[in-house]
This record gives sequence, C-alpha cells and structure tokens, in this order.
Amino acid sequence: MQRIRLRYTKRGRLRFTSHRDFQRAFERALRRAEVPMAYSAGFTPHPKVSYANAAPTGTGSEAEFLEIALVEVCDPDKLRELLDESLPAGLDIIDAVEARTSGLADRLTASVWELRLDGVEPPAAQEAVAAFLAAESVEVERRTKNGLRTFDARGAVAGLEAVQQTGTEGTEGARSWPDRPGDRPCAILRLVVRHVTPAVRPDDVLSGLRAVADLAPPVPAAVTRLAQGLFDEESGTVTDPLAPDREAARPAPPRAAGPAAAKAPEGAGTA
Repeated sequence: MQRIRLRYTKRGRLRFTSHRDFQRAFERALRRAEVPMAYSAGFTPHPKVSYANAAPTGTGSEAEFLEIALVEVCDPDKLRELLDESLPAGLDIIDAVEARTSGLADRLTASVWELRLDGVEPPAAQEAVAAFLAAESVEVERRTKNGLRTFDARGAVAGLEAVQQTGTEGTEGARSWPDRPGDRPCAILRLVVRHVTPAVRPDDVLSGLRAVADLAPPVPAAVTRLAQGLFDEESGTVTDPLAPDREAARPAPPRAAGPAAAKAPEGAGTA
C-alpha cells in the first residue's frame, strides 16, 4: 500500500468552504480522477483519507495537509495534476510527496498566519502589537459548545508583527481580496502561533488586541494561513512538514571505495 501526502489551498471566496464541504469535494475528485484508493473494511467502506489540522471556516490557507492510501503505486506529481484538475479553482493541490516517514500530524506544531485589517492605520496596529507582546498574559473569551470559556491567548503566540503591504501579491500565500475596498487604510499582521490545547486561533489574537489596545477593525479581518509545520525554537520559523519525506526519497550518495575495494596491484595473486 502506497501513502501520498498532499498540500492544498483554500483561496479567495472558497475560504468560506467548511471542512466537511472540502471532504465531499475531495472525495468526488478522487472518483473523477480514478485514483486507486484503499478503502476501510466494514459495512460502509470509505476511502482512506487522513486530514490534519484543517483551518477554520472563513479563513484562507496556503498550507492544508492530508494523506491518502492507494492500492497501486502512482507517481505523486501526476496524481497531484489529476486531482488539481478535478477540484474547483481555489481548492488547489500544490504539492504531493510519497510518505516515507511517520508522524505527519506530529510535525504540525505551529502555523504562520496573515491578518489583513482593512480600515486600520498601520501605526495603530503596531502600537497594539507592542502592547500585546508586552503583556504576560492576555485573557480572552470564546463561546464553545460547553458555554463561554476564558483562556490565555498570549502564551501560544511565538511571533506577531505588523508588516509592510507590498501590493496585491506579496510573500507566499499573500493574496489580493477583490471583495474588499482598496482605498482605505489597511494594516497587515504576521502571526506565528503554536498549536496548543486549547487551540489559539487568529480571531482569539484579534480579541486579545482589542482587549489590550482597543484595536477593533471596522470590518472582519481577512485571515490566511501561509504555512504550518514544525516550529524551530532557535530560528523562530515554521519548517516544511513534507521536507523529511523528500529527503528520505533522495538516493543515497555513492559510497567511497574502501580498502577492500581498491584495485589490486599488478601481478598480485599470480604464481
């Protein structure tokens, strides 16, 4: 059985696609592309697909991950192309590797988010960020199925900064928002948050900014996940979770000839 790991996106208006909607669209794409899927046993077999840490509905993403199991060996690049053609634009398969290591979910320990705050002056955003980072803890409230819950939004934040807007297309994952006005001030925040329990989401950090600095955008923030992976404490960066699989797929370098393999001198072994 072959396992393939895929990276996909939720772009533009498809950021409003729920995880369940994506599951249905992806399973239809698997059938349309005639992917030789492995199925579970039992009375209601279903394709073996493992989803990892999906972004909340309403947020865009450049870094969603899943893993599929196949009964036949397929080329990951060709499989990526077939699935990408079978999905609507905005739900795009942008990377595929054969799973050669274990623990993909264990390598998703942090996310990098971009928060677009339309109607907010950049200097005001910078002051709010400084106040948030200076606080030892920032308590926020979130309504859950068990009622209103209070927790600290500061501890999970590994990085937060206001960045310069470079245009409609910026760094990887930065996207223009055609449904948003472009003639008003706009602040862009870059957020690195660890995956902890309870999970701290970008909207929790926005609630924290409102609590410590009264920062309240006039319209809902446009949020995009730019990356997720293993958090490197030394550099403060989030690494590509598919990199170990790529490394494992590379052929080993040729070994240097040892003494036993050295060429025998002329005349050796002769009588």
